[in-house]
Amino acid sequence: MMPITLIYGASSKIAIALAQELRAQHNTVWGISRKPKVEGFDEWFQIQSYASTDLPEINTPVAAMAFLPGSIQLKPFLRLSDQDFLNDMECNALAAARCAQHALPLLKRNGQGAMVFVSSVAASLGMPFHASVAMAKSAVEGLTRALAAELAPHIRVNCVAPSLTDTPLAERLLSSPEKKEQSANRHPLKRIGSATDIAKAMAFLIAQEHAWMSGQILNVDGGLTHLKV
Repeated sequence: MMPITLIYGASSKIAIALAQELRAQHNTVWGISRKPKVEGFDEWFQIQSYASTDLPEINTPVAAMAFLPGSIQLKPFLRLSDQDFLNDMECNALAAARCAQHALPLLKRNGQGAMVFVSSVAASLGMPFHASVAMAKSAVEGLTRALAAELAPHIRVNCVAPSLTDTPLAERLLSSPEKKEQSANRHPLKRIGSATDIAKAMAFLIAQEHAWMSGQILNVDGGLTHLKV
């Protein structure tokens, strides 16, 4: 039987690209999402929310899980309300923890496996108007490292940290050719990331061929975090 990967937030553009990458590598891919089924998945579970009580009952061992729900809420710090902070923390960090708890027994049943989360360049690079999402994504990175330590040696836990990527989530920030050009020029590699860029990095971290990596935050960001050119 081909290894099964669970993708939470499976209707996103990056999730669909990840499913394509994994299936090309002879993996079975099951999607979990609040939205109706999209093409490219072997099994689909539509849920109401990422609350523990809404996650589907699954009894099959799985080899990997990937968590993709996220948010981009950019506001001046003084305009952020308690609810804004709570919404970002719920969507990015608390839901990630719940889904990890949901997947962990299935990964343990498999005997070995991988978890992959998604952070943001904003967790390590100070950026104006990113206070709420930076806090939430920093929590995801902390969760990644803590679980990598706790679940070693049998389950690897890693995270990708993208910069702005051309997906519907970032549509408002890339709504004109001028905005796209400005964003591209902020990156040393002079382009915006694509869903495929992020999906390939996640597939790399999931693959058993790269099983000596755990607790890593992989910057897939056009060089933005570490390069000044």
